[in-house]
Amino acid sequence: MALHDPAVSAADQPSTVAWHSLAAEQAAQQLNVDCSTGLSDGEVAERLARHGPNLMTETPGKPAWRRLLEQLLQPLVLVLIAAGAITAGLGEWTDASVILSVVLVNAGIGYWQEAKAEGALAALARSVATPVTVRRGGHRQQLDASRLVPGDVVILAAGDRIPADLRLFQQRELHTDDSMLTGESLPVGKHTDPLADDTLLAERANMAYAGTTVVAGQGAGLVIATGDATETGRIAGLIANAPEITTPLTRKMATFSNWLLWAIGGLALLTFGVGLARGEAAFDMFMAAVALAVGAIPEGLPAAVTVTLAIGVARMAKRRAIIRRLAAVETLGSTTVICSDKTGTLTENAMTVRMLWTAGLGYAVSGHGYTPDGAITHDGLPARIDGALRECLVAGALCNEASLRRDGPHWQITGDPTEAALLVAARKGGLDEHTLRALFPRRDELPFDACRQYMATAHQGDGQPLLYVKGALERLLPLCRDQLDARGQPVALDAAAVEAIAEAYAGQGMRVLLLARRIFAENSALTAGMVDGLTLLGLVGMIDPPRKAAIGAIRNCHSAGIRVKMITGDHAVTALAIARQIGLPAERALTGRELAGLDEAQLAEVAQHTDVFARVEPEQKLRLVRALQSRGEVVAMTGDGVNDAPALKQADIGIAMGLSGTEVAKEAAAMVLTDDNFASIEAAAEEGRGVWDNLVKFITWTLPTNFGEGLVIVAAILFGATLPITPLQILWINMTTAVLLGLTLAFEPIERGIMHRPPRRQATPVLDGALIRRIVLVSLLLLGGAFGLFLRELAQGHTLAEARTVAVNVFVMVEMLYLFNCRSLSRGFWQLGLFSNRWFWAGLAAMLVLQLLLTYWPPLNAAFQTAPIGRQEWLEIGAFALLSSLIVGLEKRWSNRRRST
Repeated sequence: MALHDPAVSAADQPSTVAWHSLAAEQAAQQLNVDCSTGLSDGEVAERLARHGPNLMTETPGKPAWRRLLEQLLQPLVLVLIAAGAITAGLGEWTDASVILSVVLVNAGIGYWQEAKAEGALAALARSVATPVTVRRGGHRQQLDASRLVPGDVVILAAGDRIPADLRLFQQRELHTDDSMLTGESLPVGKHTDPLADDTLLAERANMAYAGTTVVAGQGAGLVIATGDATETGRIAGLIANAPEITTPLTRKMATFSNWLLWAIGGLALLTFGVGLARGEAAFDMFMAAVALAVGAIPEGLPAAVTVTLAIGVARMAKRRAIIRRLAAVETLGSTTVICSDKTGTLTENAMTVRMLWTAGLGYAVSGHGYTPDGAITHDGLPARIDGALRECLVAGALCNEASLRRDGPHWQITGDPTEAALLVAARKGGLDEHTLRALFPRRDELPFDACRQYMATAHQGDGQPLLYVKGALERLLPLCRDQLDARGQPVALDAAAVEAIAEAYAGQGMRVLLLARRIFAENSALTAGMVDGLTLLGLVGMIDPPRKAAIGAIRNCHSAGIRVKMITGDHAVTALAIARQIGLPAERALTGRELAGLDEAQLAEVAQHTDVFARVEPEQKLRLVRALQSRGEVVAMTGDGVNDAPALKQADIGIAMGLSGTEVAKEAAAMVLTDDNFASIEAAAEEGRGVWDNLVKFITWTLPTNFGEGLVIVAAILFGATLPITPLQILWINMTTAVLLGLTLAFEPIERGIMHRPPRRQATPVLDGALIRRIVLVSLLLLGGAFGLFLRELAQGHTLAEARTVAVNVFVMVEMLYLFNCRSLSRGFWQLGLFSNRWFWAGLAAMLVLQLLLTYWPPLNAAFQTAPIGRQEWLEIGAFALLSSLIVGLEKRWSNRRRST
């Protein structure tokens, strides 16, 4: 073989060559290697120095200090830090220590809950670090896959993980599982012939790719790419370059925090300026401004958000969805589009024979999966298993390499899922493959070959040898000369009827196999030339059936305004048939080849209106997600293979499969399904909506207190009065009520009808007009009650400490009763069930005990400048709290009526 100059060898830039379009000999010339001997040690050393080891580059994750710093750089937290620092500088050490303690507690909670693993690239690197057999210098040797270089000759056998991208030049019955890269649900038969330049990745049968596995046969290939240059490495680059997507929650909370910050800052400056204008001391006015800022900032909000999300995580785990990133809980609640894989998520991931056609009759096969429970029927009645039907089942069981076994309550298969489905169908017809194999021992076989497109086995029959064949109709039908009738007698072949039935089955998304036989009298070894003059036994239509739970889940998603799109590596006909069965309103499936010809604007338009995408490649999944996001959609993307990882990371929420998913997909995703079931996604979306509801309930409950405290400070400055509450008392109110009262809202159960609402659009603010009006109303009530009773206490001759104690208790009691109204923002709390949230009542009881301690326990009196108060004061406080609750209840009823009209 003539070799090229190494200086200009394609091994220098292996990724620039369309290797699948070259003949194997041409590929060897391009790589400057002799396939019979492999590379010499000198060539290996040179190429290793040039290309580096067969490992993928790892990108370091976010350091711990940066994650902690991000917790401290939130706008509201910065204001608290500044207030605490200035307060400390003025010698108010108690106030400063409490403020800064609040900051550190919030930062600690956020740090530990939001720390996330960046292990996707490490998982990719581990996936190719495996032992490999190569031919170098004319000798076979085994070495670590990291030492491979372009041009190496790799020897493959069943069970091997393919260590690099290979151009196959030799194979014998070689089949690989490419699902982790292409999404193809069935093992792929390989060959060595050149293909067209524009052949899609999933159809390059003369190639083998890093990270995939050999499931059957043997082969050899030339390394054409290693490390980052492989298809798997290229996907790793897509993962690394995918930006961190901010969730709807973080975007809305950032906007809300900025708005709140400006409002608080403006009010504090106004208070400071008015006080100076009235001739008050600058120090006193500054402390009043600090009190206002501390009061108006909802210190408990960061912790409440984190705890509410954490509770959502626990609830989702019970519904088989494991959350890896905290904010993903709420993101599911605002999802507008779910892009789902087909195999194993929308379907059972278990090939099942649905139809048999033989002797001109069609038979339905009930049951699903690999459990051999079911029946074969014709026109709704049990079929008689004899004649051509029996021979069809016998052929499927004997011309077969799979096995079926019971493992406790479950049935397990070994081998190809298609062959296992044939064994299950035979058992449903009362035929056991072990008995059949004993009665008809195998003499010889021709294993399935991608070029032949069939498998043949020779058996010693009852008095005469038999040849059974199964495979593709287009390949075997021309080799048939007759067919069996219902009694098992040969009759003339009706090829047109056979083709019509096969086309009908394929239109329903079924994979169609033809089964045939012939008397086999030859004593010589079985060859392909002997497979001729066959008698057609029948057709088998099988499918990976849709999950029943997925059908209902998709219906619920549609009623919730969430569109479901199927993005799969399988064939368009199969994808479209399954889509229709599960309820997707799809008229056509768009293929990856068609997507490749669209620019970004065209793709955005197509992605919006198409529900089924088939034969899609990794970059195209990523493009589809970006196209939908460019239209303002909040996208959830499911996946299980390496090919899905970039799109999983790009999506607003990536959802990986826990059972069948690769480690790469799990690391790139924000959520992992433990049962690989689409119905779990719908359940998680429901939980996500519940989490958002509870967050809004907390904000609606906490803001009136903060605004009310701020208004009390402003009113005192404007009227030249003493501050009714001190900064330390404000922190007591905010932190104790946030923990004991507000956080109980995080445990509220999901309200009925939540999945009948449309998704929240990204432009929708956290609080709508009705809730803002309610917050203002409660703030004004707190201002009137706390400031009014404070002045009344002073007028009646009570001490300043007693008057302030009354004001503090007004805030707490109004909050306690207002909490009832916040359990639901639109319905009465009694409609939720009085005891549906046991934490609610526990929080009320604990808060009441704390307020009694603050009012009557001397150590707390000294620390917080409070004093005991009498029965009359408690009656006044309670009466005002009840009046406030009644007013808010009437406002809520009025708002609901206004909204419904």
